[in-house]
Amino acid sequence: MPYRTVETDQGAVRLFHTDDGAGAGPPLLLVHGWGADSHQWSWHIDALAAEHRVIAVDLRGHGYSSVPAEGNTPHAMAADLVALLDALGVPEVFAVGHSMGGQIVSILAVEHPGRVAGVVAVDPGYGVGPEIARGFARTIEGLRGERATEVALRLDRWCTNAATPAVIRRWHRRRLEAMPAHVLAQAFEAMFALPGSMGVRPASDDYLARRRCPVLSIWADPARAVWEAGLLKHPGSKVVCWEGSSHRLHEERPAEFVEVVSGWVREILADHLTPER
Repeated sequence: MPYRTVETDQGAVRLFHTDDGAGAGPPLLLVHGWGADSHQWSWHIDALAAEHRVIAVDLRGHGYSSVPAEGNTPHAMAADLVALLDALGVPEVFAVGHSMGGQIVSILAVEHPGRVAGVVAVDPGYGVGPEIARGFARTIEGLRGERATEVALRLDRWCTNAATPAVIRRWHRRRLEAMPAHVLAQAFEAMFALPGSMGVRPASDDYLARRRCPVLSIWADPARAVWEAGLLKHPGSKVVCWEGSSHRLHEERPAEFVEVVSGWVREILADHLTPER
C-alpha cells in the first residue's frame, strides 16, 4: 500500500510514498522540497529504479500525506522518515533531498548517521547569507497572513529562470496553491528563523560540519558551491555546479541528474567510502 502511518515524538502521521525498483544498488530515499511533493521526482524514478530500490515520500503536510496542525518542521519530517524506513525494513539509504529536502537529509545524516550511507543535496535550503535572511521575518509574517499563497508564489518565482520550462513553472504554482498555509509558514520558519535552525550562515556551517558520510552537493550558484566545498571533509564528497540552471535544476536536466547521482553512488561503493559503523 502507498500509505504508512508512523509514530514519532510528534505523534502519528500518515505518509504517502511509492516504492519502486529492486536493483542491486543501495536503496535511495527521495525527499522533495518546501511546498512540493514526491511528484517532483517523476522525471527520475524510473531511471534510478533500474539500479536501485527507490522510495519517494510526501512529507508531512505535503502532497497526499496527512496534515498535522503543528510540528511541520524539517526535524519532525526527518524523524518521520526514520520511522518510515523502519516500517519498510530498510536499514540504510542514500538520501537525496532538494531544497528543504536538502536540509532534511542532512538532518538525517547528523541525527541518525547509522541510517544514511550518503547524502545528495540538490540546491539545498541552507547556506543562506544573513543579508538575505534579514527579510525572512516579513516573509514569515506574510505566510501567516491572509495572502499566504501570494507570498509563497512570490518566493516560487525566485526559484525559476529562463532555463525552467513552462510546464515545471505551472506544476509548482499549482502545487503551492493547494498547500495548507500553516504548513508553509511553520516549515519556512523552522528552516531559517527558529533557535536550532540551520538554514542561515553561520549556523549552516556548524551543523553541516557534523555530517560524517559522503556528500554529493549539486548547486546552481557558483558561490554557494564553493562555500559548501569548504565544509566537506569526507574523501568521497563532491560538489557539482550547474551555473545557469535554476533552483529546479534536477527537473530541468533530469537525465544528467540521474547520471551524476548514479555515477557518484557507484564511485562511493567501488571505493568503499561509505561511513564506518
